[in-house]
Amino acid sequence: MPGLQHSVTIAAPPARVWAVLVDVERWPERIPTVDAVERLDAGPLAVGSRTRVQQPRLPEAVWTVTGLVDGVSFTWESSSPGVTVTASHVVEPHAAGSSLTLALTVSGPMSGVGWLMTRSLTRRYVETEAASISAVAETAGA
Repeated sequence: MPGLQHSVTIAAPPARVWAVLVDVERWPERIPTVDAVERLDAGPLAVGSRTRVQQPRLPEAVWTVTGLVDGVSFTWESSSPGVTVTASHVVEPHAAGSSLTLALTVSGPMSGVGWLMTRSLTRRYVETEAASISAVAETAGA
């Protein structure tokens, strides 16, 4: 199954990193790889929550939360014909503050072709997203 994983160390406590991470509605103002986010359900992220995400050079996608451990991790999936993308977001304590790991896997009959076409763009996006979350969490006003 094609995919990637990227981790960064953040000089902020896990609770602050988590708060930035799950505030998905503010991602467009904080993360340059996200143009628009629309929550399709009320309340905090929870298993079953759906969020529409628009990113440059990628088709609009609706992501559904499939797993969530409050304060630690959430996983969501987006499907299009022949491809399912699963993205996980994990915050862990670290001696320097926190560790954030973003991972993405692609599955389905068209996943190989889709991954070949989007792999380098996806890697840049994941790295940018981790760096952006880190920068916001390390700011006192986060």
